[in-house]
Amino acid sequence: MEFSTTSKPIPASGISPESLHEEISQLPKEKGWRGLQGLFLYKNFWFYPAFLKGALHARDHFQAQPTDIFLCSSMKTGTTWLKSLSFTIATRGHRPSDDGSDMTTASLRTAVPHDCIPFLEFHEYSTAVRGSEIPLFASHLPYTCLPKSVIDSDCKIVYICRDPKDAFVSMWFFLRKFVAGKNSTDVESFASIDEGFELFCKGSSSHGPYWEHIVGYWEASIRRPEKILFLKYEDLVEDTQLWVKKLAEFFGCPFSAGEEREGVVKECSFESLRDLEVTKSGKDEKRGRVIESSAYFRKGVVGDWRNHLSDEMGKKIDVIMEEKLMGSGFTF
Repeated sequence: MEFSTTSKPIPASGISPESLHEEISQLPKEKGWRGLQGLFLYKNFWFYPAFLKGALHARDHFQAQPTDIFLCSSMKTGTTWLKSLSFTIATRGHRPSDDGSDMTTASLRTAVPHDCIPFLEFHEYSTAVRGSEIPLFASHLPYTCLPKSVIDSDCKIVYICRDPKDAFVSMWFFLRKFVAGKNSTDVESFASIDEGFELFCKGSSSHGPYWEHIVGYWEASIRRPEKILFLKYEDLVEDTQLWVKKLAEFFGCPFSAGEEREGVVKECSFESLRDLEVTKSGKDEKRGRVIESSAYFRKGVVGDWRNHLSDEMGKKIDVIMEEKLMGSGFTF
């Protein structure tokens, strides 16, 4: 895959935190999973303030290029794995330094995937750890909340979704662990799994409603299949090699007849990434907050929701999703 530094957007100057704060303060607000911090409604989606500020900043200052590739997803639907696979596919054989070190080996073994591919709404577009010239970016934003330049620039988008039951459980554990490093009041006020479940079913979750998040990208992929690749986490688990092949072709860097896809699959397996020292003992800093790298790798198991939700709760989500997705043509 060819790389070009011209594909790296640069944020504009003149950032005004005060104006963003004022805009957010005027939006509808309701209780979130974190008792001390509410969710704000923007373009019919719920956001925590930190994510929303980043989304608004990107809206005003991010300029996408036609060569950019965005990895989009709702929270905890396979983002970390998709980043690992995409980074490995795009950088295979690319040697950026005089010592001949391979970019993939140098980066994935010393930094978590989130530091290899920058998040749009975290203002990271010019601060990737390695290979900032690679035109890969990530975002949790709903399709209708992406910066206009992303939609208009003709760049490519890969979207991954996951069974909502597993997505909910994974997100609840992740956000709870995220606030655990703060003061005890934050932890005590965090929603129980039952409370979080009811809010999730109402659509009140980070970047939710979850079903609307899916529908936005699904319908866009139907309109623009050559530019938007839609995949399910469960399909990626079932046949990783097939989807690695599809991703490489979609990126414009297909595997040659002599190349082995197995190496990419093995290097980026959930187990391999979880067992890396950087995952076990590393810490990831986002917007001034430190997250243990291990938090990104809980289980990754399809159907793990059964260990945390009752059959009745699972059925409730299934019924809601079926009703909300009716007419879209999408099914799990």
